[in-house]
Amino acid sequence: MNSIFLDTLHKKDTVRPPVWFMRQAGRVLPNYNALKEKYTFWQMMQDPELAAKVTLLPVFDLGVDAAILFSDILVIPHALGMGLEFTDNGPVFDTPIKNMANPLSKLNPQPEKLEYIYKVIDQIMLTRPANIPLIGFCGAPLTVLSFMIQGLGSRSDFKDAVQFFFTHKTETKKLIAAVNELTLVYVEEQIKHGVEVFQLFETNSGLISNELYEELFMPSVKMIASKVRESNIPFIFFPKGFGTGIMSITPDICDFVSIDWQTPLELARKFVHQDVGLQGNLDPRFVFSPQNEIEIELQKYLQFGKKNQKWVFNFGHGFLPESPYENACFITQWVKNKQWR
Repeated sequence: MNSIFLDTLHKKDTVRPPVWFMRQAGRVLPNYNALKEKYTFWQMMQDPELAAKVTLLPVFDLGVDAAILFSDILVIPHALGMGLEFTDNGPVFDTPIKNMANPLSKLNPQPEKLEYIYKVIDQIMLTRPANIPLIGFCGAPLTVLSFMIQGLGSRSDFKDAVQFFFTHKTETKKLIAAVNELTLVYVEEQIKHGVEVFQLFETNSGLISNELYEELFMPSVKMIASKVRESNIPFIFFPKGFGTGIMSITPDICDFVSIDWQTPLELARKFVHQDVGLQGNLDPRFVFSPQNEIEIELQKYLQFGKKNQKWVFNFGHGFLPESPYENACFITQWVKNKQWR
C-alpha cells in the first residue's frame, strides 16, 4: 500500500507528516449527523455497511490519511456479559462492578458478541480507497476497567473505581487479567481481518500515579503490544494524562506514543525514547478558534515537523461535540498543503 501514514509509522522519510484525528468518524461530520438522525449509535456500529460507511466518511469529507474503525472501547465489557446502553449522556452499565458482591464470577466471556465487528472490518476492506490504511483499536486495561467499576460514561470522575483499585488490589489484578484475556483475542481477530495499524486508548491513565500504573496495568499493555507486533503491525499507545510517565515509554512498549494536549511536543520529544515516534498533540479546543488564530498555532507544529520525521499530526484527544466542520477541514488541508521538508 502506498500510504504516507504507514511509511511514517515504519520510520521512513516522507514529504510531510500524515494527518488523522481521534473521534474523526463522528459528530464533527455533517454526513454523520445526518445518519445519526436515522440510526442509533448501536445500530450504526452493528451494521457492517453503515459502520464501514461511517469509518470512511472522514477520508472523503475531511481528507485524512487513515481511517479508524468505527466502534467503541466498551465492546469488551459488553462481550464479558455486562449489560450496556449507549445514552445521549454516554455509555451506562446496568450493574457496575462496584455494585456486585463477587464481580469476577459475574463475568462471562462471550467472544461471539464481537463477530459483528470483524464483519465491519471485512466490509471496510472491500470499500476503502487503495491508499487508506485502517487503524484498529481497543481500550486499555485501566480505562476499560474504570468504566466497568464506575458504571458511567466519560462525564464521571471515576472516584469509586480509583478507590476500588486501592481497597481491592488482588481482585483488581484478577479483573485486569479477565479483561485482558478477551482483549488479546479481540486484537488478534482485528489483525486477521485486515487492520494495518493498532492504537491502544488509555484515556484514563491520569487517574492514578505512574507507579501504581506500572504495577497494575503496564504488564497488560505490554502483552497487548506484543500481540499486535507479532504480525509486524505498528502499535500506537495513547496514555492520556500520563504526564512524566511518558519517560518510561520505550520501544518495547510501542512504536509511536500519542501525546495529550497537556504535554508540549518539544518536551515530549526530550522525554520519550528517541526510537519511539510521536503522535499529536493539538488541543482539540483550538478547532473552535477563528482560522487565523488556528493558523498561528499550527505554525508551531510546522516548526516541530521540520525537525522531526517520526511524527503523526493529530489532536491531543478526540474531536469535541459541536466542533466546526469547516475548521476541521481547514486544519487537515493546512497540514497537507504546507512545505514541511
